[in-house]
Amino acid sequence: MPDSPLVDRVRLVGLRESPLSVGEVLEAVADPAAGGTAVFVGSVRDEDGGRPVARLAYSAHPSAADQLARVAAESARTPGVVAVAAVHRLGDLAVGDLAVVVAVACGHRGPAFDVGRALIDAVKHEVPIWKHQTFADGSEEWVGAEC
Repeated sequence: MPDSPLVDRVRLVGLRESPLSVGEVLEAVADPAAGGTAVFVGSVRDEDGGRPVARLAYSAHPSAADQLARVAAESARTPGVVAVAAVHRLGDLAVGDLAVVVAVACGHRGPAFDVGRALIDAVKHEVPIWKHQTFADGSEEWVGAEC
């Protein structure tokens, strides 16, 4: 794979209030040089820590889009990466809705898995996106506020 410019390797990055599409993310990283593509799909589950979730909403700091672009660019700089995409949902979500989709395409599967895991971990730990959960018993919890 020739060393493509970084801008050509970061194919899709965004924060959205509309539903996410795995197909759109896969299409964004599709490339003839990619022999392996790793995708992570995070969805809203019906419980957290054994407690039933009634409602969930994601919000983000105004810098979150820039931070998401930064972590995607850092992943794209990894040797062997052909393409990267990362999208995260904001607003009110229902159980089963997609909350985050990331994909990394590389020449081989091993690096795709490794960089894909590093990318989703960076999104979760470095991008200021907060999850507000309301549980069936009326209690609430904010997750991610430590960013």
